[in-house]
Amino acid sequence: MPFSVSWSTLLEECEELPSDATLVTPNAHKEFRLTDVQEQRIIIEFPDGESRPLQRDQFETLYQRIYEADGGYDLGKLPVGAEPYAAVLSLHPRYEVNEDRGAIIESETATTTQLVDEGAEDEKTERKEPDLDVYADALLLVDALERHEVESLTELETGTLVNLYTLLSDVQRNSNNLRQDVADVLLDRVHHDQPVHSQYGSVQRTSRRNRSLKDEETVLKVLDEAGVDRERVMSVDRSKVDEVLDVVTVPASAVYDIEEQEYVRKAEVNEDTKETRLQGLKDSLATSDEPEAEELREEIEELESRINELTEFRSGQTFS
Repeated sequence: MPFSVSWSTLLEECEELPSDATLVTPNAHKEFRLTDVQEQRIIIEFPDGESRPLQRDQFETLYQRIYEADGGYDLGKLPVGAEPYAAVLSLHPRYEVNEDRGAIIESETATTTQLVDEGAEDEKTERKEPDLDVYADALLLVDALERHEVESLTELETGTLVNLYTLLSDVQRNSNNLRQDVADVLLDRVHHDQPVHSQYGSVQRTSRRNRSLKDEETVLKVLDEAGVDRERVMSVDRSKVDEVLDVVTVPASAVYDIEEQEYVRKAEVNEDTKETRLQGLKDSLATSDEPEAEELREEIEELESRINELTEFRSGQTFS
């Protein structure tokens, strides 16, 4: 289908929108509205009053990139400021922004748009607390990091350092467990030589080989047949040495080079204390009307927005 036909369809869809219809960009999730639809451009306006023209030729370039892409055009390749083009193009019945896949895709079936449905949006953005250990530990860790000057660890009290170490250890263990669970599911969805991209990064399937020797008789027989002297591959078996040391008077230092290294390890976790502190954090943030609580909520939203912006691909103002 030539672009001229798709452009005409897109203009028709834009003209049929209610005047108060709001769209949201992918990645940064910035809202905007259409204020004018012209033959060669579409005018949009952001809540802060900024008005921008979206040019027909840039839509055509995006259209071509989607056509050439295998499996959709990567959202990460959108130039800075180009997100509104993707959002507006989603009004076309054949195009869709799929943020789970991190791509703008073309489809023969009905597609979703970047239109904001107030009721649906509230339901979509409602946060639900996951029943995961790593979630609770991460909240406690963030709280501890914010309450102490962790940039100067040597100045912190010992009890504070113990708390930090315990929480860091718990987050590391539980996040690794969850990471492995996620990897197990992804393994069935990712194919070799086909990286899968998303908002925060990409993954690809790979493989590694683990080798273990066959039994000693088999190995020695193969090497004998190849003319290899057995003495070249025979070595001291550590497990057998340990067995001998258990029944003789030879000290371990006579056969081992021993280097003692001291380290800190987690000995105990006070789960009751963690749970009490965690519930207190949730309750105070949920019910507090204090300016500090509102500021914290705003800081969280700002941080999420900043993370989205930092993960965008920045290559210029136009498609190339």
